Amino acid sequence: MPSALPLADPAPSDGALPESVTVGAAERNFGVYLHVPFCRVRCGYCDFNTYTSDELRGAKRTDYAGQAIAEVALARDILDRAGLPSRKASTVFFGGGTPTMLPVTDLTAMLAAVDQTWGLAHGAEVTTEANPDSVDAAYLRSLADAGFTRVSFGMQSAVPHVLATLERTHDPERVPLVVQWARDAGLEVSLDLIYGTPGESLDDWRVSLEHAIAQHPDHLSAYSLIVEDGTKLARQIRRGEVTQPDEDLQADMYELADELLGSAGYGWYEVSNWARESSGDFAEHRSRHNLAYWQGHDWWGIGPGAHSHVGGVRWWNVKHPAAYADRIGAGLSPGAGRETLDDETRRVESVLLGTRIREGLVIAELPASARTAVAGLIGDGLVDGASAVRGSLVLTLRGRLLADAVVRRLLE
Repeated sequence: MPSALPLADPAPSDGALPESVTVGAAERNFGVYLHVPFCRVRCGYCDFNTYTSDELRGAKRTDYAGQAIAEVALARDILDRAGLPSRKASTVFFGGGTPTMLPVTDLTAMLAAVDQTWGLAHGAEVTTEANPDSVDAAYLRSLADAGFTRVSFGMQSAVPHVLATLERTHDPERVPLVVQWARDAGLEVSLDLIYGTPGESLDDWRVSLEHAIAQHPDHLSAYSLIVEDGTKLARQIRRGEVTQPDEDLQADMYELADELLGSAGYGWYEVSNWARESSGDFAEHRSRHNLAYWQGHDWWGIGPGAHSHVGGVRWWNVKHPAAYADRIGAGLSPGAGRETLDDETRRVESVLLGTRIREGLVIAELPASARTAVAGLIGDGLVDGASAVRGSLVLTLRGRLLADAVVRRLLE
């Protein structure tokens, strides 16, 4: 969740949604995202809407769970007034920040509020992000007992000098411990990695991949480091203290990830995400919550800076926890701005997001101009020819590396 909010129309103070959001709602899944905007330290590369203790200015971490629960109640009222059908939450995701900086009782109370308000669908996926040094075995058991099904650990790297550059605080040797504790509690495990850190070699990256694979996670995400304006890392690069990430090296790192993960029984299902095969099925361990974003389903984002999407209306909350607390305390929607997506924007986003996932795009549903580009994309090795014959536009490995270029050609 980037810290800078987009420019758009003001969101109404009562949060009211237009009647258009009801169209097709019964066919869309509903998910809930809960943003916990607290971190022990701010990593130099991070541009997410997070706050350390000395940045809170007028907000208390101890009050946060109650405020989030109040927004859950407000959300239910807004959805009911819009005439949307009652839908249970198929996925719930606690992100941040570091959600597990809060006492486990706060997270379980927030999940209970979601369950009591909308209900959890049968087999609902309930995930929290966590840092390896922010949980112990008892904390993870409490999460599982409360209905959490999945934990996503921010491993990032197994190499100490890479972790130091990223300003991550955990010892890489703690990762096997927390993974085992999570498994003992009955939780599925995902590991998040970052590649392309200044000073990280291809051999360093191989060490991190092999260390991650050795933990046998159910799911693994690998993201290239992006230097965001305004971050400490951007300033360090500008001053020449560290080097700019090398795009060619990052491409080599992505190819290595796909090779090693594929050999270990993981299949890609989104450009940056791989799931472990189980009984011949890669779908079982996919992040269903993140897939809902890519497939255009509905979700309500709770918390400061959180984004929501319902029926083609997208909005985002005020950023700072103190401003969020003030809005919630006054019984007002915390929405800061919103936009209603027009047909052209929906078309562009469907191409932008649909190309990223393994199922790809249905070629027959593309505009004529995009369909005429498919042959050239196959010829350039960016789109899989066999899948195209079957009617789907699916990226090759080279296409995943050049996904933005594929999208541009489809939208020309």
